[in-house]
Amino acid sequence: MDQTNVRMARPNEIERARTVLELSYGPYEAAMPAENWTRYRADILDIEGRTPPSELWVAERDDDIVGCVSYYPPGAAMSYPSEHPPELWPTEWAAFRLLGVDPSAAGGGIGRLLTEFCIRRAREQKAPAIGLHTTPFMTVARAMYQRMGFERAERFDFHPAPSIIVEAYRMLL
Repeated sequence: MDQTNVRMARPNEIERARTVLELSYGPYEAAMPAENWTRYRADILDIEGRTPPSELWVAERDDDIVGCVSYYPPGAAMSYPSEHPPELWPTEWAAFRLLGVDPSAAGGGIGRLLTEFCIRRAREQKAPAIGLHTTPFMTVARAMYQRMGFERAERFDFHPAPSIIVEAYRMLL
């Protein structure tokens, strides 16, 4: 694999990051009721609505953005596109959302690289834990998080629709 660097996104890279998110999350449309997918897709693509308080980090390889993630430092407020939002993470925790990898780069370790970056950043910022949400139908990501040592934190689960569970995971740092 060629060298991949993780760095903060530049303003002129927002559209490319949005494309990466659209491509990486698009396959999940069939797993959700249409009204939930519409809200979730809007949230996925609303990078500007997350920044601040989140920071958009990108994985760059060969002058192309191949992945991105929204990282929330300790103390940052998160929001979710749900009528039934989760219980908020403890304020001192870090968190990340909407990690996406361009399908052309899938399987190349980009998701793991971005996750490791978020963990490292949370440790540098002295967060006692880092949290994330995923769903059972996001099987590849869910398995990766579990292999990396994230543990279920059911207290922070939520149900944006009766048929959908958004599972919370956390890693103590």
